[in-house]
Amino acid sequence: MSGNHPDDLESGPRPVSRSGSLEDDPLVVLPDPFDIANTKNASHETLRRWRQAALVLNATRRFRYTLDLKREEQREQSKRLIRSHAQVLRAALLFRLAGEQQLVLGEKVEEALTDVAGDYAVRLEQLVSMNRDQNVSALKQYGGVKGISDLLKTNLETGVSSDEADISSRKNSFGSNTYPRKKGKGFLRFLWDAWQDLTLIILIVAAIASLALGIKTEGIEEGWYDGGSIAFAVFLVIVVTATSDYRQSLQFQNLNEEKRNIQLEVMRGGRMVNVSIFDIVVGDVVPLRIGDQVPADGILINGHSLAIDESSMTGESKIVHKDHKSPFLMSGCKVADGVGTMLVTGVGINTEWGLLMATISEDTGEETPLQVRLNGVATFIGTVGLAVAALVLIVLLIRYFTGNTRNSDGQVQFIRGSTSVSDIVDAVIKIVTIAVTIVVVAVPEGLPLAVTLTLAYSMRKMMADKALVRRLSACETMGSATTICSDKTGTLTLNQMTVVEAYVGGKKTDTLDNSSLLPGPISSLLFEGIAHNTQGNVFTPEGSREVEVTGSPTEKAILSWAVKLGMKFDKAKQDSIDIHVFPFNSEKKRGGVAVKRANTEVYVHWKGAAEIVLASCTSYLNLEGNLQIMGEEKDTLKQAIDDMASKSLRCVAIAYRHLDAVEVPSDEEGLDKWELPEDNLVLLAIVGIKDPCRPGVKEAVSICTKAGVKVRMVTGDNIQTAKAIAIECGILSSEEDTAESIVIEGKTFRALSEPEREQVAKKITVMGRSSPNDKLLLVQALRKGGEVVAVTGDGTNDAPALHEADIGLAMGISGTEVAKESSDIIILDDNFASVVKVVRWGRSVYANIQKFIQFQLTVNVAALVINVMAAVTSGDVPLNAVQLLWVNLIMDTLGALALATEPPTDNLMKRAPVGRREPLITNIMWRNLLVQATYQVCVLLVLNFCGKNIFNLNDKPTEYANKVKNTMIFNTFVLCQIFNEFNSRKPEEINVFMGVTKNNLFMAIIGMTVVLQIIIIEFLGKFTSTVRLSWPLWVVSIAIGIVSWPLAIAGKFIPVPDTPLAKMCVEPFKRCKTPQDSEVASL
Repeated sequence: MSGNHPDDLESGPRPVSRSGSLEDDPLVVLPDPFDIANTKNASHETLRRWRQAALVLNATRRFRYTLDLKREEQREQSKRLIRSHAQVLRAALLFRLAGEQQLVLGEKVEEALTDVAGDYAVRLEQLVSMNRDQNVSALKQYGGVKGISDLLKTNLETGVSSDEADISSRKNSFGSNTYPRKKGKGFLRFLWDAWQDLTLIILIVAAIASLALGIKTEGIEEGWYDGGSIAFAVFLVIVVTATSDYRQSLQFQNLNEEKRNIQLEVMRGGRMVNVSIFDIVVGDVVPLRIGDQVPADGILINGHSLAIDESSMTGESKIVHKDHKSPFLMSGCKVADGVGTMLVTGVGINTEWGLLMATISEDTGEETPLQVRLNGVATFIGTVGLAVAALVLIVLLIRYFTGNTRNSDGQVQFIRGSTSVSDIVDAVIKIVTIAVTIVVVAVPEGLPLAVTLTLAYSMRKMMADKALVRRLSACETMGSATTICSDKTGTLTLNQMTVVEAYVGGKKTDTLDNSSLLPGPISSLLFEGIAHNTQGNVFTPEGSREVEVTGSPTEKAILSWAVKLGMKFDKAKQDSIDIHVFPFNSEKKRGGVAVKRANTEVYVHWKGAAEIVLASCTSYLNLEGNLQIMGEEKDTLKQAIDDMASKSLRCVAIAYRHLDAVEVPSDEEGLDKWELPEDNLVLLAIVGIKDPCRPGVKEAVSICTKAGVKVRMVTGDNIQTAKAIAIECGILSSEEDTAESIVIEGKTFRALSEPEREQVAKKITVMGRSSPNDKLLLVQALRKGGEVVAVTGDGTNDAPALHEADIGLAMGISGTEVAKESSDIIILDDNFASVVKVVRWGRSVYANIQKFIQFQLTVNVAALVINVMAAVTSGDVPLNAVQLLWVNLIMDTLGALALATEPPTDNLMKRAPVGRREPLITNIMWRNLLVQATYQVCVLLVLNFCGKNIFNLNDKPTEYANKVKNTMIFNTFVLCQIFNEFNSRKPEEINVFMGVTKNNLFMAIIGMTVVLQIIIIEFLGKFTSTVRLSWPLWVVSIAIGIVSWPLAIAGKFIPVPDTPLAKMCVEPFKRCKTPQDSEVASL
């Protein structure tokens, strides 16, 4: 929910001042800067405020994966600069690239200013100049688009040859459709970033000072151990941190490459082929449809009602209509309306878009709500840690300078007047080092970064599950989704359509592939209408009887049916010419075309939703080819449509109208503004198209229902078809479950008032005959009602709903580029089951972060308490700087790697959605944390104060006895964390080992930690101030650690209250509010 509940603890008080500005009213408590429920459309000021409030030791690393606000401003400045100085910047870029010998995706960047024309009669620079200036006069001098195509050796009908040699020649002469991108940061840069941590810098300085003093007082052989071991430990932390960050960076780079790799259709060798946008070459013929991105600079070959959104290049939100008077198309723009075909004349950095992309950095980062909240948690814990470190520093300094601190042999360390300055400095450095190391452990710098770690892992795995994440925050938000508004076609169904029923001549035809049953007048009109009123294509390879049909699934089904009936696609296209096109419109649910035959007769052909087209028909052609006025036949056909729809068939009607010459505009300007007549149509055919449900959809819908996520179908299809498919998919349970409030038509919902829509929206399960605007209204109503909404979309008009929803899911196969750019996640296989997998991963992200928080806070609490109590009581700490740095490594980087990469389990889909404002640390986590931390603190304190007696060390030399005791404390503490890491995997389950062997990374980290701990204890005693332990002491350490497993099981039987602990703690203070406080809070 985007709004705040009055008692919302996570968000804190949100009073509004009388002036309307929170900042202007001194009486008003400003909102919690870390409370950002949705970063999708958050203002820069909101994002800036939480960063200023965060306690950060290493800003470079902490904010690496957040939105770079300065760079975002620089991007806009760069865009304006490029638009005004494109040619100068391009020349400078080419000069730099030539000097660097830079390669772009394997192709050398060609010198743009060369005079060599190669195999073509036009030079690159001539094309660039014409495109840049949009010079219509120059285009006319070349002979128009036909002249340019001849110079480029391109056939405007069949495109360029699909021969590799021809494609390679074009790339060599005119460049490839790529642009040089800035290389990602190298490993050394990540090492430098990890080094920027203030506490690590202080520790290095302390290590150098300790090293110098040690060598001076004890000689180089013995004196370098203290300082050298701290320096080595810091270096190890830096290297491990940098390695982890570098791996994450590589994963994000790979995902960004996937986002850029747009697939599109081009005409090559007479057939439509799918190619990457990077493989477009000068001379290609590219069809353009609503929602497409213009893939390169080019010239319009032909188009109908073609409108281009050039805001991405011009900066002005203006739709530009394209025709022969304004034929130039700019790369990177979007098709807002109409259809057309373009000839590519400029690619890569020879376009303004390519120059823009080469000059500015595309990836400016993005923060997620969970990341912001974790920064708040880290800030709170870090503040407590700083206070504890300051307390330890003060206590140790006071004890030292008052003579209460003793060496391991019992000798007083400081005696006024007799202790040397170098000894005092050495002792103070050690005390400061311990305090600073406590800060390193206490400030969970890696906690917010654990989000990016688990997101990077999840995003890589989600790619395998056919989901490409465009916005990081969507991963998290999917875990909170309470409803999914899904399209029908291609998402719940296979999108493999075939005509299975047909009504021609007012009668149902028993055979669907027998052209002899159709009289000449019907077949010629039917074939003409189908061939012209389509964006599809039929290609017949030479020497083959099998035809290749391309287009949308609906068009492919109708074209395939017509081919079976004997349609010759090329002949039907040649017998008449298109004079005006009305592209299919999702609002009107139909599309039309006006064609002129050789005898100058004009026919308008319509195709669309059966009941809508039928309503516009006043007559039909019977099986004898005679025109018949519709009477009772219309009711019969309406019933036929309902019958087909109830069998989950998509019903499409095909009709025409003959026009007299006076009804057709005679001039081109009149044709451009002409609206095709939609009434008095003659019905030719109604077809029923079968699109079967996807396998596994019913199970996926069932999983969502059990997980507390309601699935709603929103489709443009007939309400009867929608109802039938919904029952088949399990969205509706039965025929009876179809009350008006549950199954509704778009127009009915649209007609409701806003409050009524909010009430009805909660009940809606199926919406039929909906327009994209109806989908938007539904999303808005659901969000106002407190739902977290995920919505699927594929069309350009779905963009507002995708943008408005909490999570926009665009279809990767059928989706337009406009829809994809408005979305947060792209479903690569258009499958609803993949949407459910995204929900699972979203919940997994949240669950993994909670596991890591529980583990890290347990270590924090135990380490801080034991060091503080030991410092206050004895003036010494059992865990020294090197040991604490090793603990920090286990807790921060290795712990995050182990727990933040846990794969999702089936149990995640057996619980309710995660509330976006639920406390990050739940009562169950507090219980688990306190049980383990209390046990560890008690055991470590007993070992600290009674260890010598327990292990019979009183008769041993004091220094040795203290080292054995402290080594046992260190070893036991580390082993407790290793065993507790297993407990953290399943905070709510008894069996914490389930699936552990499937997580290879977890097992590898546990194994590596154990091996390194053995090496540290047994072989690195000089560095870590430890001694070798006998095997009985190892057994004791392991036994103490292993007790955490049964203890965790026992702890899970302790009941916890439903009310969050934080809220329970704050409640008493609320009751104690003064009347003045209450008045302020109510403002």
